[in-house]
Amino acid sequence: MEETDLLIVGAGPAGLTAALYAARFNVRTRIVSIDVGGQANLARSVENYPGFEAISGVELMQRMRKQVEKYANVELRFEEVIEFKEIEGGYLVRTSKGEHKAKALVLAFGRTPRKLGCKGETEFLRKGVSYCAVCDMPFFAGKRVIVVGGGNSALDAALYGSELAEKVYLVHRREEFRAFDELVERVRSRANVELVLNSVVDEIIGENFVKAVRIRNVKTGEERLIECDGIFIEIGSEVKRELVEGFVKLNERGEIVVDENCQTFYPDGTRVREGVYAAGDVTNVPIKQIVVACGMGAIAGINAAKYVISRTR
Repeated sequence: MEETDLLIVGAGPAGLTAALYAARFNVRTRIVSIDVGGQANLARSVENYPGFEAISGVELMQRMRKQVEKYANVELRFEEVIEFKEIEGGYLVRTSKGEHKAKALVLAFGRTPRKLGCKGETEFLRKGVSYCAVCDMPFFAGKRVIVVGGGNSALDAALYGSELAEKVYLVHRREEFRAFDELVERVRSRANVELVLNSVVDEIIGENFVKAVRIRNVKTGEERLIECDGIFIEIGSEVKRELVEGFVKLNERGEIVVDENCQTFYPDGTRVREGVYAAGDVTNVPIKQIVVACGMGAIAGINAAKYVISRTR
């Protein structure tokens, strides 16, 4: 078992910012994550992060990583967390590569893409089914693609697709979009984007790769078969609740409940779970933005560092 003062789970905006602030308190900090950047990497262009008129999500996260790694008391491990457990003197975190003991934790492991749950989705994963337009859209240059969703990520994926693909079908189960008005207007102005509204995906069809998608209008029940080479599923994300269920309090959506200091609670909600903080999209804070995650990361990092210092005196 390896020991540290503070263990941060997740290396997205919240986790990296928490590490940055904890490091400045001279607290031994270890970040454990399966990647760097998380969902922020999926943003092709971030245009609302202060200090940058526009920057890709990948570049922004790499800049954050570089800033954090200049501190000698911070280390980054690429491991998948399997279990949390309270033990004498702190917390035990079991990962895919071993066990870590820490006096305090910051839970900042973000969210994972939500699945459609339709026939063919799992079968054709990485064979035309994708959850990352930034990563995979270039492979479909000059081809026909479908984007599913009605929020900012879906509209951005459709806009990106319109620059590369021959044709983009944007499928949304409602009449109105949830995305920013400016983004909606930009998508509507693209000649090679067709809006398929009030519709859902019933089946993804193919052989070795995706060949077509069966769409159903939720108002009329009419079905339509759209031939395509790929489908990008951008219908939001969800918390990996099974990882922390029974360890901290969750709301009905599986998000970690925190107070204004980013402290968590025991599952019954009656007591604060001392030494365990959470930040970013994994929490019940309703606004899911990079800048919000960074702010919460700062709060969590500062309070976790102060907690560690108070325990070592």
